[in-house]
Amino acid sequence: MTSSVKKSLFILFFIFLISFHDYLPYEQQGKTVDSIGATLFGLYFFIFNQTLGIVHEGGHGICYIIHAPEFITTLNGTLFQLFFPLGIAYYYRQHQNNFASYIAMFFVGFSLLYTAWYISTSGQGAIVSAKDSFLGVDGYHDFHYILSSMGILNHYQKIASVVRVISYILMILSVGFMFFDAFIKQNNQKMTRIQMLKKRYRWR
Repeated sequence: MTSSVKKSLFILFFIFLISFHDYLPYEQQGKTVDSIGATLFGLYFFIFNQTLGIVHEGGHGICYIIHAPEFITTLNGTLFQLFFPLGIAYYYRQHQNNFASYIAMFFVGFSLLYTAWYISTSGQGAIVSAKDSFLGVDGYHDFHYILSSMGILNHYQKIASVVRVISYILMILSVGFMFFDAFIKQNNQKMTRIQMLKKRYRWR
């Protein structure tokens, strides 16, 4: 990945990080937002929601196939949703593509933000409505069951807040590492190459 591409991607993710919260679908209830930004973010959230939904339901599906216990089956949707981008981050890290791994880690944080919102609706009951569902249909609320089974449903708001903070920390750190890789590291590499060239010509 070239230096210019890294810088462009950093700028894109930085703008996204400082802007996206104003356009989150579940923050817009009762609001009418009509702008180019709202249209672009709405399209992005739709695509991301559907992708997360497929991965999330895939995690449940695997557990149904192997007849896993109900608690594991319920939890595995969220685990899949988080480990999918985490696995991509690990893959790129292993292949020495750090910048791509930072992008994947950003999406781990973004997925966690959705998880935090999902947890924050646990108190609404055992059924999640179609408007709040990844797939747009009524279904059982994963975290109502998970937290109830663990005896901590009364603390769902606190748990959601902690997960939300972790998600923002991950996204901020990911963008910070993108900046370091795109600007600081690239400049250091340039200086190192210049110094090596100077030494080479000095010996001639």
